[in-house]
Amino acid sequence: MNKLLAFYYGSHPDSHGRMLAEILKQDDHWLEVCHNYIQWLFPTKEYSHVTPDAPTLDKETVDAFKSDELLRNHLRAALIRILSFYGLKLTVGGIVKGPNWAERKLNWFTENTHNSLRITRILKCLNALDLNIEAKAFQSALLALCRSEPDCGIDKTALKYWSEALPHQ
Repeated sequence: MNKLLAFYYGSHPDSHGRMLAEILKQDDHWLEVCHNYIQWLFPTKEYSHVTPDAPTLDKETVDAFKSDELLRNHLRAALIRILSFYGLKLTVGGIVKGPNWAERKLNWFTENTHNSLRITRILKCLNALDLNIEAKAFQSALLALCRSEPDCGIDKTALKYWSEALPHQ
């Protein structure tokens, strides 16, 4: 079993010795200032220059996520945690502003930050690992917020990446 699957099964740490459950329990400040966990929580096929030892998606990993509900549930737990970090919440009907929206949006929504790149990564990962409904809901929520919120500071480049992160259907 590869190290990414072992990490998502909870039997192996990331390259910094942290288990999935440990990362998901970190507070928002830690999630903001630490830059080497996002590639483990939301892997893509692209190599990361920020975290060169982070795994990338291969066919084995993609197939495992598509066939194993436990892996998808752990990925969904990672999504729920990162959504809370952004002040958002996963509901049955989609993704909406959470109770901490007013506070959390200040770290990513009112101006362009590294979080715009993280969000593109998250969208691509969710789509690749068979959380297509959640990926589309996240993309839709982001684009709607950018249209409706008066203090949106997300630039056109980030919006373009988010719009193009998922295949058009």
